[in-house]
Amino acid sequence: MEATHRPKLEDVAAAAGVSKTTVSRVLNHRGYLSEKTIAKVQKAMQELDYRPNIIARQLYKQRTDLVGMIFPTVDNPFFSQLEAEMERQLYRNGYKVLIGNSQNDPAKEENYLQQLLTHQVDGLIVGTQNRGLIGYQHADLPVVAIDQVVGKNIPVVSSDNYQGGLLATQRLLDDGCRHIIHTNGPLGLDTPTQKRREAYEYLMAKNNLPAITYHLDFNISTIDKERVFRRIFEEHPEVDGIFAANDTDASTIINLASEYGKRIPEDLKIVGYDGGNVTRLLLPGLTTIQQPIDEMADLAVQLLQARINGQDVKSVVLPVTICNGKTA
Repeated sequence: MEATHRPKLEDVAAAAGVSKTTVSRVLNHRGYLSEKTIAKVQKAMQELDYRPNIIARQLYKQRTDLVGMIFPTVDNPFFSQLEAEMERQLYRNGYKVLIGNSQNDPAKEENYLQQLLTHQVDGLIVGTQNRGLIGYQHADLPVVAIDQVVGKNIPVVSSDNYQGGLLATQRLLDDGCRHIIHTNGPLGLDTPTQKRREAYEYLMAKNNLPAITYHLDFNISTIDKERVFRRIFEEHPEVDGIFAANDTDASTIINLASEYGKRIPEDLKIVGYDGGNVTRLLLPGLTTIQQPIDEMADLAVQLLQARINGQDVKSVVLPVTICNGKTA
């Protein structure tokens, strides 16, 4: 049986009536070419069922066109929207994405990181809580962080968490709340959520009111988290305002409130945090602090591309806004 001839670059050039250089430029998106020429080359590749030699192209460009992303989880609406938007932007710019969800487990994150380095990704976007992992200090690896400081000289794209804490707390104070409780992440970690807590404590002290924060571990189960929220109502029946760590927590608290005789917003006012698309769809009545998630994602991709191209970039902090609902 005669072996099937695998089409080569010169075969495409001959079929399209152009030079091999022109075909190469179409494949690598280099230089200016007319739409007519590009269409001719693409048509020839399709008719010949031409498949470019990916490894050869990678060696030529010294890039893999792969970007790695490591985030805690896609279960959280904030992270799921963030990852989806970044993947969309990266794909539009010619990159394929490898995603790892670390569940805030340092060992799992380190494992994902080493796997991504093995695949020789062109860059990384990370939004995890763990700092100081050796892989992030890889001298030749461009890294951009989301809302977290993960290493020296790694630019961070974040929203103004302190401003968000001020907006949420002030809203509850303006609504007449005097027994405001805040839910937050684990104490002892310098995370963005602690900036929100600091803002909450500042305004409570300024108004001569007690600041009470319930700290929850990142990996706490839904059942255990509900137990903590029940403690809020049992230990502080006087509570009239809650500044929740995120919108999903706010939703759980809203569902529990009626069991403790709390009407929302008459007896208890609640402000969430994140304001993602899913939350706004499923909980349109929630008053929440909205992070510019899509803008953060787009900016992270821009900074990563700049770093891949050898440019210096700086960290960026974006403003947040309050979405007015019926819970506060």
